Amino acid sequence: IVIGAGPGGYVAAIRAAQLGAEVTVIEKGSLGGTCLNVGCIPTKALLSSVSVLRQIRTAGEFGINVGKVEPDFPGIVSRAKKIVEELSKGIGFLFKKNGVKLIRGRGEVIEPGKVRVTSESASAEEFEADAIIVAVGSVPAMPELFPFDGKTVITSNEALGLADVPDRLLVVGGGAIGVEFACIFSALGANVNLVEMMPQLLPGEDAEVAEELGKSLKCREIDVYTGVKLQEIGRGQDKGISARLSSGDELKADMVLVAVGRVPDTVNIGAERLNLLDEKGFIRVDEKMLTSAAGIYAVGDAVGGMLLAHKASEEGVAAAENAMGLDAKMDYGIIPRCIFTQPEIACVGVSEETARAEGKELKIGKFPFSSLGKARASGETEGMVKIISDAATDEILGIHIIGAGATDLIGEAALAMKLEATAEDIAGTIHPHPTFGEALKEASLAVDGKAIHI
Repeated sequence: IVIGAGPGGYVAAIRAAQLGAEVTVIEKGSLGGTCLNVGCIPTKALLSSVSVLRQIRTAGEFGINVGKVEPDFPGIVSRAKKIVEELSKGIGFLFKKNGVKLIRGRGEVIEPGKVRVTSESASAEEFEADAIIVAVGSVPAMPELFPFDGKTVITSNEALGLADVPDRLLVVGGGAIGVEFACIFSALGANVNLVEMMPQLLPGEDAEVAEELGKSLKCREIDVYTGVKLQEIGRGQDKGISARLSSGDELKADMVLVAVGRVPDTVNIGAERLNLLDEKGFIRVDEKMLTSAAGIYAVGDAVGGMLLAHKASEEGVAAAENAMGLDAKMDYGIIPRCIFTQPEIACVGVSEETARAEGKELKIGKFPFSSLGKARASGETEGMVKIISDAATDEILGIHIIGAGATDLIGEAALAMKLEATAEDIAGTIHPHPTFGEALKEASLAVDGKAIHI
């Protein structure tokens, strides 16, 4: 039995079925979980529409004359919903193809080997299985400071269903979710303020990359406040919202989008009864995704760490294989992280700050997109590639990219690190010209001061 059909759960179900298991998936919502329905896919659909809008608005720079262009926000949202529906149906097709049974309802683990399912349309039923995989995902954090009403004070879930673009939007939280929505609504015409309590945007990521993002947001007329807290929020005199910051600034908005992280959706699933949770509500697991209860595995956002869809899917595969008697272990050392701002950001490995804090002597190579032929031809000159290497061994410790195509380029970087390639190995690999991938080669050359085009 798999509880949850998000990117961790549905992948686990299909892999277990491939290995010969009789699999039942229990899902209370739409197939695809957070990622497909209110996360990765709909936001990327919106961002793609925004990217097209930006291309049309800058068409004059490419010698293309166009008239006045205005976004059709309901049409943009409708397109995103259609994509979500099609992909959700695709998961249902994969279940049928692999003989996976789907039960609609909320799953609760009663004891090892036994799950209760409740739904609005039927009485509770109990099901038995040799193994249970819990993949219940996460939900937006909703701190008590904010008077959430789903209309003027919202989470990312409600942001995806808005009928209109707000005139003034305050985004609280400068992590991946916050900066993505800031880019979306700014491009669609909203006056956006972005507040992050930590000293930099994208806390935990490389500071230099975060600084580059800040410059880019400023160029897009997004006002960014870092290192400050939101102390008070209330109704303004103009029926809008007034927010007071620890810096003394007072910001006015028509809507507040709170994007301060996500929390595990592990309440009332039986995990507390079985003592499976840590102090933050995440399910404790070992490297095989096995909990302390016999035959019960957990994957995805519910177990914490990086709350990423691709991490959840790999955990789902590992859990399914171990449940079927194989020996699979998770390796968290090399997991790429992608942020779909404009320009995009993608990273794998550690930041420069983390590497130095670990006492390592470093060699760092950087290459700006502005020196890249393909970037010039494409009009995408923002950003850079930064490679952090161990000075003693030439081992690559981290690769950080901000710029066009960053989320696609990071695949090569992750593969290089997985294969324990050195910066010299990447530098010695012939990259096609003209491409954005050449920036990786040039940054690798720059690690040893050999870059040709800077």
